[in-house]
Amino acid sequence: MITQENINELNTLLKNAKPSEIIQKAFELNKEAVVTTNFRPYEAAILHAVNSVEANIPVVWCDTGYNTPQTYKHAEKVIKDLNLNIFLYVPKQTTAHRDVVLGIPSVDAPEHALFTEQVKLEPFRRAMEEHKPRVWFTNLRQGQTAFRDSIGIFSVSKDGVLKVSPFYYWSDADLDKYLEENNLPNEFKYFDPTKALENRECGLHA
Repeated sequence: MITQENINELNTLLKNAKPSEIIQKAFELNKEAVVTTNFRPYEAAILHAVNSVEANIPVVWCDTGYNTPQTYKHAEKVIKDLNLNIFLYVPKQTTAHRDVVLGIPSVDAPEHALFTEQVKLEPFRRAMEEHKPRVWFTNLRQGQTAFRDSIGIFSVSKDGVLKVSPFYYWSDADLDKYLEENNLPNEFKYFDPTKALENRECGLHA
């Protein structure tokens, strides 16, 4: 079990490290790892970085069912180009069915919690229960939300999984350069039905 003291040491030691060095260190700590994605903007960077260190790592894609056509096309291209070991998780109810009985509630509506549970939290829990990772790679970055500003490169999820964010201190400009240098695509027409504002926490990380 990794302690908060261990986390603090890792965050201090690797604050200025390259993403590849951070990823390598995480694999040294535990090989039972997954990387999660929703194929939002800049996700190709984390997928490329982790896949470059461990080519067969399980890539967990929790698809809400509400992605744009551009996001689905982008996802297919990245999966193919990087030869990702993808595991797709979707809600148990179809989008068409939910549109009839619930729709997409506003963030202030009483039904919003149920909606988020159905399209995001339950598929994610199912994925984590099936894979049982000890290390979880994600593309969280400082400046995205107040919560994310507080966690650092290494943190521990509420379920005790070591969460690793190799690009934590990187700006959009830094990531633009990374994508260009590695000939990776990006896509900005992305829609998260559980969030009204870009800086609102999605529910998986808080």
